Amino acid sequence: MLTQKQEAFCLSYLETGNASDAYRKAYLPKKMTDKSVNEKASQMLAMVKIQSRLEELRAPVRERAMLTLESHLARLEELSRKAEEAEQFSAAITAETNRGKAVGLYKDKVEHSGTINTTPPVIQILAYDDQADPADEAPA
Repeated sequence: MLTQKQEAFCLSYLETGNASDAYRKAYLPKKMTDKSVNEKASQMLAMVKIQSRLEELRAPVRERAMLTLESHLARLEELSRKAEEAEQFSAAITAETNRGKAVGLYKDKVEHSGTINTTPPVIQILAYDDQADPADEAPA
């Protein structure tokens, strides 16, 4: 059984995807450093009862997503079959390709041309002292 704060942590974690933010929202730490919050949040995620609760909360969402994927795949299969029966092979191939993409059989490749500059730019900072006394300046 979780405490109210642990439950709040779980709900916030699922909402934000960030354990430190979830910890801050659930526990309202006022005097903790960011490092301490990060450590506590990590400890929370490592707890078996927290992991179990997160899994419980994710299960219905995962089930709904699978039902949606299954119905999507079934519809694409139906469209592919009908297109093939009508001898519209291009449409059938497209439907089958989309079925494959939906389950991750195809990966889009992105090709880059040219070079990528990974050298960080140099920024020059010049100071201007508008309070300087002109008499203090050395003659040119």
